[in-house]
Amino acid sequence: MTDITTHKSSQRRLLIALSITCSFMVIQIIGASYANSLAVYADAGHLFVHNSSLFIALIASAIAIKVAKTFSDGYRKTELTGGLINGILYLVISCWILYQGSERLLAHEHSNELEINTFLMTSIAAIGFLFHTASAFVLYKGRKDSVNVYAVFLHTFFDLLSTVITFFTSIIIHYTGWIVVDSLSSMLISIFVLFTGLKLVHKCIYGLFINGTGLPSVRKIEKSILTIEHINNLHNLTVKHENGQIVIGVHIVLKHSCTLEKHDEICRYQVEKLLEEKFKVTQSVLQIESGNCN
Repeated sequence: MTDITTHKSSQRRLLIALSITCSFMVIQIIGASYANSLAVYADAGHLFVHNSSLFIALIASAIAIKVAKTFSDGYRKTELTGGLINGILYLVISCWILYQGSERLLAHEHSNELEINTFLMTSIAAIGFLFHTASAFVLYKGRKDSVNVYAVFLHTFFDLLSTVITFFTSIIIHYTGWIVVDSLSSMLISIFVLFTGLKLVHKCIYGLFINGTGLPSVRKIEKSILTIEHINNLHNLTVKHENGQIVIGVHIVLKHSCTLEKHDEICRYQVEKLLEEKFKVTQSVLQIESGNCN
């Protein structure tokens, strides 16, 4: 799959996931106001950040090509920036849930307990499980192609986990009356989110500032390769980082006369030599194609 195809596929997956989660967010916001459960409030706040993350991921994906000197470099940097913002949102929401949970624990110690609607709490969790499962399924296959899809998939996975925790929490409260479990479950959810946010922030900061060596311009590479006498034209030129090295991939179309005289290996050698001397690139994937023989 080419970078451009992957880029468009990631956008489609993010749009589908956004439509699913926005639909459930409306249900959850209404339900949270009546359930009086911090776990449901935590889910609602978490889902709000989740949708914000999706918007950020979509914006990052949409502007990646326009803000970059090369497609590969710009797409990577813009996606990492979007992922970094998502990670910061994870940290903010998890800290807020921990704060609210600690306040409710203190209120519980002072016997200042609030009545929780466990039936509504259970119903919202069950509906949320179905919505988040659908969203996670959409994002699962594209999680390795895009850091933003990966970030949103992680967020969706923890949304799914939080609905399971909320579901069992409501059952425990219903049969035992232990309202303190509501605060503890919400804090457990926030700890998962906190670790996820820290991991994502570290990954994005490393990619942006530590392993963020700029890539050579696609236009300059194309112009230089076309100066070689055997080449008629080229297409599908990509430049990207791979295992700490710059890798260039390109399809090269030979001139008709060079095709007849089988200059494939000569052309390959000259291109590799040019990339190494002019752009300091030693890793390349060259596809030599025959010229039009008609």
